[in-house]
Amino acid sequence: MTQPLEDLALVTAKTLKHYNERATEFWSGTRNHDVKQNIEALLRHIRGTPPLCILDFGCGPGRDLLAFRALGHEPIGLEGSPPLAAMAREHSGCEVWEQDFLALKLPSCRFDGIFANASLFHVPRQELPRVLGELRAALKPNGVLFASNPRGNNEEGWNRGRYGAYHDLESWRAFLRTAAFAELEYYYRPPGLPLERQPWLASVWRKNSESGEI
Repeated sequence: MTQPLEDLALVTAKTLKHYNERATEFWSGTRNHDVKQNIEALLRHIRGTPPLCILDFGCGPGRDLLAFRALGHEPIGLEGSPPLAAMAREHSGCEVWEQDFLALKLPSCRFDGIFANASLFHVPRQELPRVLGELRAALKPNGVLFASNPRGNNEEGWNRGRYGAYHDLESWRAFLRTAAFAELEYYYRPPGLPLERQPWLASVWRKNSESGEI
């Protein structure tokens, strides 16, 4: 069912309130998470010449911005929570844009890659095609999108104060293919565990050119 616009505003407001109130706790709880596998998955598929321009979509307090910068790239963060955005600037020294995921204002063909680590699941399913289209437009030709989200059985709703949509692989594939992305790879995380103990679905996608080539 399509949600009224006022309900979408509530999705944003309540989810951001959750992060605003827990910014310091969130940094403490995630700063040492090892996402090297995800960073490498994005970078190995990008065809551009370093330093690469990378958008960290939902950058949180800046852990991955710092990692991309340490590798010699030129990352820019995007974050909806003002406290987290301020922390990201402080921790990484990078430019961070404060934008609502449901009201993006992105430059066209700016980025070699977009790193959406644990962020796109906050976008309601009905809005996901539009948001994916906006991310696609922000990528350079043949640019690459990485996404990692908690997986599920296509349920959607509130979970401990945050709104989330929990896709299975086939549902996620359908959204990305409809948005004119070509699949490069996918895997479940954390590595080395049985599937039932891998709650994260990671995938990498290339922007299709207007000619249909990748």
